Amino acid sequence: MTQSNRFKSLLEVVNHCDDFPLPGKDLKAYTARVNSLYHFKVGRDTTTLGFVLPEVASKVGRCSGWDINNKSVPKTLTLSGGHDHDSRSEIIRATMMHFKHKRTFGVLEKWRSELKPCYGPTGSVLFSIERAAFPLLGIVAYGVMLVAYTRNGQGGIEGLWVQRRSRSARTHAGLLDGTAAGGVPIRKKPFTTLMSEAEEEASFSRELVARRARACGTLSYFHTRRKEMGGEVGLLQPGVHFLYDMEVPEDVQPRSNDTNVEGFELMAPDRLKWEILAGNVKPWFALAVIDFFVRHGIIHEENERDFVEISMRLHRHLEFPVFGVSFLTNLLN
Repeated sequence: MTQSNRFKSLLEVVNHCDDFPLPGKDLKAYTARVNSLYHFKVGRDTTTLGFVLPEVASKVGRCSGWDINNKSVPKTLTLSGGHDHDSRSEIIRATMMHFKHKRTFGVLEKWRSELKPCYGPTGSVLFSIERAAFPLLGIVAYGVMLVAYTRNGQGGIEGLWVQRRSRSARTHAGLLDGTAAGGVPIRKKPFTTLMSEAEEEASFSRELVARRARACGTLSYFHTRRKEMGGEVGLLQPGVHFLYDMEVPEDVQPRSNDTNVEGFELMAPDRLKWEILAGNVKPWFALAVIDFFVRHGIIHEENERDFVEISMRLHRHLEFPVFGVSFLTNLLN
């Protein structure tokens, strides 16, 4: 492993994944960036649901059911049409289908026919939106991440089961990813999503995952889309991932069951850290691994200079409605 590293430290990796300006570190840069974007809102509610690039807002704002205000501070893009989940979702669908057919936005070339929710300030689902389209509006995406791992004879972490994404995958082709991961669709709970993704990507039975997987918190970050993600560069993508660990014995091994997964490798922590610093790991999986390292004592205050900042940065406070979001009940509104 002689390749030079892309990143000099794990904190640099965190900064790369969570790259939207932080108000606590540089308020001037944060304010300037926020005021350069359009704030996405629904109806008369003043809550900002996402940040939208000007070149996107100018096109969406001309569509039926939308209003754009270039004179307010901050500037706003408002979904003014619709009065409930279904009517708002239909306006969103018609708008995005129009742009898809016109081939206006490259990100829509990866249309998946999979709906994701947009939550309001009270946690209700305001509308559903095609998965490929949600970065255009800058709304929070919710996902799940499973890390399966084994222990050695001394009880320490022997290795993490890491998937290699297919070289022809739609995004992050060829990079390392979690044992299983995916976005949480509309009307599905995170753990149900996890079981589906583990079965689809790693051939883990639902019974195995239900018995062995353990919820261990969340990640939150604010990422700017780059070239390797496909589509428009610079779209804003805040995200929350629900994390799950699953200790497995040596005779339980993941097997590829998905065309987007090239294969799996049991990777020792030191090797995986090297891969992260080399830039060979999908951004949010890199954060998930760092969180795993923190929780399992692989990195700590005596061997990682930036331990305190890293630990705090894995749980970014997002400017959008997240605190009211609950999966206890059906919150369609």
